[in-house]
Amino acid sequence: MITKEDVLDALRTVQDPELGEDLVSLNMIRDIRIEGDRVSFTVVLTTPACPLGMEFQERCEEAVRRLPGVREVAITMTADVGSAVAPEQENLVPTVKNVVAVGSVKGGVGKSTVAVNVAVALAQTGAAIGLLDADVYGPDIPMMMGCERTPVQTEGKLQPIVRHGVRFFSFGCLVPEETPIIWRGPLLHTGIRQLLKDVLWGELDYLIVDLPPGTGDVPLTLSQSVPLTGTVIVTTPQQAALSVALKALKMWRQSGVTILGMVENMSYFICPGCGTRTNIFDSGGAERAATEANVPFLGRLPIDLRIRESGDQGHPLVLADPQSPSAAVFRGIAARIAAQVSMRNLMSVGRS
Repeated sequence: MITKEDVLDALRTVQDPELGEDLVSLNMIRDIRIEGDRVSFTVVLTTPACPLGMEFQERCEEAVRRLPGVREVAITMTADVGSAVAPEQENLVPTVKNVVAVGSVKGGVGKSTVAVNVAVALAQTGAAIGLLDADVYGPDIPMMMGCERTPVQTEGKLQPIVRHGVRFFSFGCLVPEETPIIWRGPLLHTGIRQLLKDVLWGELDYLIVDLPPGTGDVPLTLSQSVPLTGTVIVTTPQQAALSVALKALKMWRQSGVTILGMVENMSYFICPGCGTRTNIFDSGGAERAATEANVPFLGRLPIDLRIRESGDQGHPLVLADPQSPSAAVFRGIAARIAAQVSMRNLMSVGRS
């Protein structure tokens, strides 16, 4: 007779290499049923963006099939994104499981492009995604998401605009495109908090926040208003950009915020005519900096005309050209961010 304990023992041999434990210990095995020589169960991934999902399914089936008497194995794959929010911490978005900031001290490094494509890539996996444009002075998200309408109010609350499977909001949706927002510190503080608490974000697995350049009012307000799961630092590979990116890293560490990793944008250019690779801004600097700072390196993006064109047209590259090499890089970055969030939450729960 096959028992539930037999199945669990077999599945204890399947390890999650990123989390460093077996699937049973991680409570990822649910609903075991044994009907004669047929065994069925559910594998609950820590994120729908898990790149190891298919591998887990294959390894779980192999492990259970090795049990004497098992002829059929049926596995249901699903996902449940976790959270590690401390109940005593101020939280203006209690329906959001994880808040992930994307930023850098230096402007023009591609923070918004990374934030938009990561948000859409995560939404494509089935996760519930929000995107907040916190760059008050230079809100690019409405253009990159193809926003052509103003937000709607419901009982004094603002409805997020839904595009490409992502709920997003930006100050750029509230003012004409050519109108500058001229605010000082107190107004920035109030405005960011209002975007967090007065927008009906609903139940979200991840809220991606596109930050403005710098280490001032907006990052500080964000870290004081919500339990930040972590931050992603975007940089270009040349030394001038890396030196200021490391300032952002130190700022977040001083604030007690987890660094989920670094992304190197504009890493290289491949000539479409001859295929020659040119490292216009150098290459590999962010990976070296991440190694020295002991933080994950999340990926390397090329200078790609299609990235710019798709953003200008309101259709992020992961949608506009999903088979392109650059879109694959964005999806890889999104998956690694989700994996880092899972590991951070697991460690936080383990410490509590």
